[in-house]
Order: sequence, then C-alpha cells, then structure tokens
Amino acid sequence: MFKEYYERMLKQLSIDFNCTPEDLLAKENKITVSADNAGRRMYDPNKTFLDMVTLGGNALVTADECLHEFLRGFIKDAEGHRLFEVGKLSILDQEVRKYGYKMAGSHHMFLPCRKVEVEERYPVKWFFDEEINGFYGDSRFPNSICYPEPSPTIRDRMVVAAYDGDTIMGMSGCSEDAPNWMQVGVDVLPEYRSKGLGTYLVTLMKNKIIEQGAVPFYGTASSNIHSQKIALSAGFCPAWVEVESYKIEKEKK
Repeated sequence: MFKEYYERMLKQLSIDFNCTPEDLLAKENKITVSADNAGRRMYDPNKTFLDMVTLGGNALVTADECLHEFLRGFIKDAEGHRLFEVGKLSILDQEVRKYGYKMAGSHHMFLPCRKVEVEERYPVKWFFDEEINGFYGDSRFPNSICYPEPSPTIRDRMVVAAYDGDTIMGMSGCSEDAPNWMQVGVDVLPEYRSKGLGTYLVTLMKNKIIEQGAVPFYGTASSNIHSQKIALSAGFCPAWVEVESYKIEKEKK
C-alpha cells in the first residue's frame, strides 16, 4: 500500500515544489524557483516565498529568486535532514524576515501504509460538502475543519462525528488540499479522550477516502506525540517533512 501512495506523493510534491521526482530523491540538496503550478497544494493564494521538504535524504527548497544566492550557501555541504533542525531554521527565519516573512514550524506528514479494519464502537454521522457549513466557527473543532471559517484556497469535503446521545464526542474531517489529496484532521473533546476515539475516527475517515480513490494524508507537529500515535494506529506512517514561510502581517494574534 505505501509504495502506491509514495509514487503519488512524489508526483504531488513535484508540483508543489516545482521540481521533478528525481530531484526529491537526489543525493545532493536542490533549489528551485517557486511557481504557481496548477494542482499544487495551495494554503495561501500567493506564490510561495520559501518552502522546504525532505523525504529523509536530501532537502529541496523552492523559493523566490531573491533568496537563491543565500540558499546556495545555506544548503552547501549540509545533510538534508539537518536543515530542519532548530539552529538551521533559525538562520532561515532571520533571512526571510528581511523580506517581511517568517518561518513556521516543521510539519511531519504521513501516508497510508497498511489497512486497518474497524468495528463499530460509537454511533457516528457523516457530513459532506455544504453540510459541513454549520460547524464553522465552533472552537471545539480547529483541526477537523478549516477554522474559524472556510478557506479561500482549500475545501472541506467530509466530516465524521461520533456521538454520545446528542452530544458530539469527537470529529475527524478532511480537506481537499489538491485534486484528490485529502488532509485528515481530528478533534476529541477533553472528557472523551484516552478512549481510542481519535484513532477510531481517523481510521474511518482514512478508509472512506481510500474507497473514493483519493489520497488520505495526515500532518502534525514534531512535538505532538499523541497525534503521531493516532496516525500510526490508524495505519499511517511517516513519509515526508516540510516547512514553509508566511507573511508576518498574516500572523495570527
């Protein structure tokens, strides 16, 4: 299973980072000019200023050309994965701040690697497309759907919610971040945690996406061990790490 999704990942990341699959697997680090390619994952309507990715070997940076001279020195003679360490990211942050940008934290991304069957443990309801609208602005679900309002660049597609009577215990949702690329998120209310509910909901969502022929993927912060355990239990495994810059004026207060 993982091999199939890995091949599809290489194609998608090639679009996102304006490179070839071979560039992502090269021995040496690479730099490309960022581009607004059709079909890219677009979390911001503007062209990428600087994004960096590794599959565990080299690092590939796509960036505005104004950064390329600096980046050639930054990546020279460095092991790709070490460019994601705090010291190196701090150097990147100092550089992009000269242009009004800031580096975000690294995202650890997961792809399906095994099939996980689930027995019905909790009553659930599914919501699709416009049916999701009633959940926007609900602070209980910042990871399951775009929060606090629909995104202008990606679209929430499905939500599965588990219920205790009329009370929602937890929710998993997916957004279509690129054509047929569905990012899975999950939220479990505090009083219902540590019962396996997060894994249950994420597994249901993952399986539904696979049934539809799309790619489920899961992302979390390096320090969010609980979220990573949910991903592993639901049949995901680590696939790539990425980090991006964003305009400081857009930083959340």
